[in-house]
Amino acid sequence: MVVDPSIPTADSDTLVKVEGVSKKFCLSLKKSLWYGLCDMGRELTGRRRGEHGGLRTKEFWAVNNVSFELKRGECLGLIGRNGAGKTTLLKMLNGLIKPDAGRIEMRGRVGALIALGAGFNPVLTGRENIYVNGSVLGLTKKEIDAKLDEIVDFAEIGDFIDTPVQNYSSGMAVRLGFAVASSFKPDILLLDEVLAVGDLNFQAKCFRRIGDNLANSAVILVSHNPYHISKMCDRVILLQHGKVLEAGPTQQVLSLYQEMNKPTRGEPLQILGREAIRAELHCKTRNLQSGDTLEVVLDVETREKVWLASSYLNLADAGEVVHAQIPLKGFDGELPAGKTRFIIQVGPLHLAAGTYYGNLFLCQSGGKQTLVHMRRGFQFEFKGPASMGPVYYPPAELQREIIA
Repeated sequence: MVVDPSIPTADSDTLVKVEGVSKKFCLSLKKSLWYGLCDMGRELTGRRRGEHGGLRTKEFWAVNNVSFELKRGECLGLIGRNGAGKTTLLKMLNGLIKPDAGRIEMRGRVGALIALGAGFNPVLTGRENIYVNGSVLGLTKKEIDAKLDEIVDFAEIGDFIDTPVQNYSSGMAVRLGFAVASSFKPDILLLDEVLAVGDLNFQAKCFRRIGDNLANSAVILVSHNPYHISKMCDRVILLQHGKVLEAGPTQQVLSLYQEMNKPTRGEPLQILGREAIRAELHCKTRNLQSGDTLEVVLDVETREKVWLASSYLNLADAGEVVHAQIPLKGFDGELPAGKTRFIIQVGPLHLAAGTYYGNLFLCQSGGKQTLVHMRRGFQFEFKGPASMGPVYYPPAELQREIIA
């Protein structure tokens, strides 16, 4: 195994080469410490780390025999359920942890945002952390000075740039982290769920920045959002229990992933053994074209008062790939017992031609409990040219009417 962050080269467009990489962890802290000492001893005596192969007691493969190459101008998506090995693989690519087997070659400067606030010293200010991170990447103070205003402007943290990072909100931390990782024009950009925390405007800026960087960079994007993956990635690797379950074109791999995680059709979830809420969903127009507004009628019936938050509607194609995710702004707050009708307007729409379905998610206050997950609540046909790049829709405008 070799991790080789070599200097930039102009004679090859292959920036990332991963050959048979594996990493194992131990479930027991005591055994993990002992195994670590044993591995260190082997390295000091010139033997390979974990050279006797196999798993020892309480060990498991977090990443198991993964191989791929990535060229300049390509974006690779990594998907899979929690614990599939995505973040572990990124950490090995960034040199934060060593693989137990295999070889990794990284050519050029690497920018990474693998964990929220990773690489930041919490007691230093945002400004000080920018200089520290730039220095680690080999930049001079003059080069960092030239990028400072651009980073602060992108991160939208204003006067907080001179506040210790430990006082930042999660959104501020991820905005600054992404700004730093992407502003220094890295050859390789590693992003792990970077878009999960930011708001819609920030996500739009991130996508534009990634698109700008793709001309001269290779990007690896980890996300649980099929919409993000489908819009940015040329190809995708689906990991399961550390192994590559499928690798190939984005649409092909996403369709398999969606099939593996297919929810129950149109059935509201239960709370404490009782149906707390029912919902019916339909759209007024079944045929739309570029620039039209989608109007959806949602009838909700509750047996008791509930509090809603973080509710949204998404539009997916026949392959279950999400093309738009629209927050339902008017659903934050109290929903009284009885029947309520909502008119939801989304648009103007800009989608590729095809058949689309509406999926509804109504969540309890705090977003920790899904009250309703309605899959394929309605269907419509869309006629129009293929959209160029991601399209973002603001929170939907709602009209609310108590009907019973």
